[in-house]
Amino acid sequence: PVKLKEAYGDHVAFWGGLDTQHILSLARPEEVSEHVKKLLRALAPRGGYVFAAVHNIQPNTPPENILTAFKAAHEFGKYPIG
Repeated sequence: PVKLKEAYGDHVAFWGGLDTQHILSLARPEEVSEHVKKLLRALAPRGGYVFAAVHNIQPNTPPENILTAFKAAHEFGKYPIG
């Protein structure tokens, strides 16, 4: 995502990034939070990023992971991003 943001970030907006197949459905809450933090640091600086899931949330996803992802986005997604 960093290379895409550097190359196209001034011309397009990015939507998504939250991995619903592997991270959200299978990872521990701490890993979910770290994934969200990395996404925001890569894609959110200078604007042009909408935090969202890449695909549908899988039926086996622990509800705790969903809450963790959006809490992390709220915590780490405040400007200035860093």
